[in-house]
Amino acid sequence: MKKYNESMIIDFYELTMANGYFQEGMQDQIVYFDLYFRKVPDGGGYAIYAGLETIIKYIEDIKFTESDIEYLKSKNTFSDEFLEYLKNFKFQGDIYSFKEGSIMFPNEPIITVKANLIEAQIIETFLLQTVNHQSLIATKASRMKYAAKGKTILEMGARRAHGISSSVLGARAAYIGGVDGTSNVAADQIHSVPAGGTMAHSWVQLFDTELEAFEAYARNYPNSSTFLVDTYDTLKSGVPNAIKAIKNILVPKKVDSFAIRIDSGDLTYLSKQARKMLDEAGLNNCKIVVSNSLDERIISTLLSQGAPIDLFGVGERLITSKSDPVFGSVYKLVALEQDNKIIPKIKISDNIEKITTPHFKKVYRIYSETNKAEADLITIYNEKIDFEKPLTIFDQNDTWKQKTYDDYSIREMLIPIFLKGKKVYDSPSISEIREFAKAELESLWDEVKRFDFPHKYYVDLSKILWETKQKLINKR
Repeated sequence: MKKYNESMIIDFYELTMANGYFQEGMQDQIVYFDLYFRKVPDGGGYAIYAGLETIIKYIEDIKFTESDIEYLKSKNTFSDEFLEYLKNFKFQGDIYSFKEGSIMFPNEPIITVKANLIEAQIIETFLLQTVNHQSLIATKASRMKYAAKGKTILEMGARRAHGISSSVLGARAAYIGGVDGTSNVAADQIHSVPAGGTMAHSWVQLFDTELEAFEAYARNYPNSSTFLVDTYDTLKSGVPNAIKAIKNILVPKKVDSFAIRIDSGDLTYLSKQARKMLDEAGLNNCKIVVSNSLDERIISTLLSQGAPIDLFGVGERLITSKSDPVFGSVYKLVALEQDNKIIPKIKISDNIEKITTPHFKKVYRIYSETNKAEADLITIYNEKIDFEKPLTIFDQNDTWKQKTYDDYSIREMLIPIFLKGKKVYDSPSISEIREFAKAELESLWDEVKRFDFPHKYYVDLSKILWETKQKLINKR
């Protein structure tokens, strides 16, 4: 199978439009595109932004090879002049973005691209694919970590992921969202997501007895022994044999860190009975790990039933976001430049949620005196607002709904990543992104984080931007 060039991850219509722009002499037209999403997955109250580092690498490396040009030429669709242009293609525009790990909400620009028409159009699919996938998984992971009430969660979904890239980048996104590690070795090697793992049922099956299997594993990995106890019978053989192996091999070595893992059955009942057996054997420090198609609602139910579980292994329902597998970011033209002026553009639809918010914009997050995020305010890029004075915001649909903040602070969300094609952003490490995401989550009220009927977090427009939008709507 041929190895593909990431630069060629383009929807064909983007190339036909780019070629058309070139033929019409429009290639130098400067435009502004916003990337945003319309709905939080799973009916949640927030989402976590992930994928920026992947986008940065793509923008830095983007180029079309000779074989790419030959392939495009074979389609008999593109002009020779356009193909010659692609040979020397390099992104030379500006990209503004939220910081990776940021909490984000519907209908606010997460990324804004200012570039010529062709540059802005060609990067569309890769940006959307990256944000849609990694933000989906990061958001799902954060919900699971929230449900686990601080207990350890490991991502174990590589074999159920939708392809190699999805498994590796999914593990990266899950780590940003709050999980504590992964089973995916490549995710550790490439993205520094801590990887680990112990045994599968086949290890137990290959020995003459379950006890022999456990003792062999304990001898080889005394400092990281987790015994899979449900190969035959969890309570009648698995847990008793794990206890014997711990006492026969690990206790004499003064090892005091070990665990059992249950991968099937009634996890609440089995974990409670296993805990009782372990405690009666004097192994109060033995942790209990569970897995088996877990998600945030199952984890929450297990803990509400008093299951004494210390660690959750999550797989398919995280790496595929099985309950709601489409994030749904969109990439829309919002402005263009004419005679050195920015001209706002709008897309109008009978479906209200598909009406775009025009103009080159800024996004501000409003924090209360207790450092809790209260609302986001979107303004025109050069709008002057005195944040030293009380700030009143209003609902863009029900304008009579208003709120005034007296004691508050603000943070500008969109920051420059590339200016004139040059990276101007200092990329943090994966652990720093993860800690930032954790702090972002802590800034939310619990009411926004609840699973059912979360509190609506308001994203409002400034008065000037709202009026600009209404004028363009009425002008149609």
